[in-house]
Amino acid sequence: MRRVLHIIDSLDRTDAAHQLRVLAQGLAREGVEVQIASLDAIKNPPPLRQEQCEASAGETPAVPITALGRRGTIDPLAFTRLVRLIQRFRPDVVHTWNLDAAMYAGAALRPWPQKWHGRVRAARVRPEHPKLVIGLYRIEPWKPAWHYFFARRLSSLADRLVTNSLSVREWFASRGWASDKFAQSPIGVSIGRPSDVSREALLRELELPRDAKLIGVVGRLSPENRTKDLIWAADLLRVLHDNLRVLVIGDGPLRSPLEEYARLASDLEHIQFLGDRCDMCRIMPHFDVLWNGGENVGLSPAILDAMAAGVPVVASDTPTNSELVIENETGYLIPLGIRSGRAARARHTDRIFTDAQLATRLGAAGRKRVAEQFTPERVVEWYEELYTKVCAE
Repeated sequence: MRRVLHIIDSLDRTDAAHQLRVLAQGLAREGVEVQIASLDAIKNPPPLRQEQCEASAGETPAVPITALGRRGTIDPLAFTRLVRLIQRFRPDVVHTWNLDAAMYAGAALRPWPQKWHGRVRAARVRPEHPKLVIGLYRIEPWKPAWHYFFARRLSSLADRLVTNSLSVREWFASRGWASDKFAQSPIGVSIGRPSDVSREALLRELELPRDAKLIGVVGRLSPENRTKDLIWAADLLRVLHDNLRVLVIGDGPLRSPLEEYARLASDLEHIQFLGDRCDMCRIMPHFDVLWNGGENVGLSPAILDAMAAGVPVVASDTPTNSELVIENETGYLIPLGIRSGRAARARHTDRIFTDAQLATRLGAAGRKRVAEQFTPERVVEWYEELYTKVCAE
């Protein structure tokens, strides 16, 4: 196994892009030729170069990235560009990271009937097809039924189906995906170095009060992350802590509606939308707590990043989150989407704000858990073994 092509729909700061970054960097350091294809145009600087604050040895080689410029779910031009990239790069393994990427790769590698002529037949990949690894790291129940139908049909071409979550694996297997092809990978993040900016300097930079209590909300602003619930919980907590500040980091289709909701429900002084940031390693260690309100859609690297930085986590009680957060040891798990859940989130956060020993204990336990069980080295080693095994079959 010498060359690996990763295909993902977008390099925005999604959970899949986060893990792709960890793996691509690790493989490149091991001498594997790695390329990345993004179906969509690259709007923001992709998080694929090693950040200075990460505690990893050596210089990370640059990973070539190709934006296929997809317009719409099905784009023949983007498909043709993908096929040409596969023909040019000649990968041993093609690894997809979500349903859209699986459909494009499955179609590109499918042995089309000989009677088909014209552009489609001319665009076929070389006869000795690369091995296909389809990653299913996220539940996307909002996708239309036809999308799942074609993705499942094309998944029959896969040599392996990979997920990093037991609950995600069970969800797909219960809907007819081949359970005998599944393999469960580890998930990993780096234990970062301390922030290169002091808390006082960061508060001054963000124009926040010197005594501010910082709640971090990190992720794509989309319905499944239920950021509106977190805004409501913050308004409850303001009764006890008028100096709290919620820093919402990320972007997405709901940003404008959420900003308007925050203005009406609270005010934009207590809740600040910072958009996408490329300096999370400076900001994350200064959070007093990380909030996650997501539904059961996939493992959240933001939770692991917070734990790695020694930040307590208050997350929604979903099967995927419970694979990361240990109740009352590294944080708290809150009932999803009901009023008592919002009250519980405010109550547990108040305890963290007012009990320094509790906050220190939760943060230290989270950091230890990441260091022992969620290292990038485990992720890279696991995938190298998987690729080697698949190529040998």
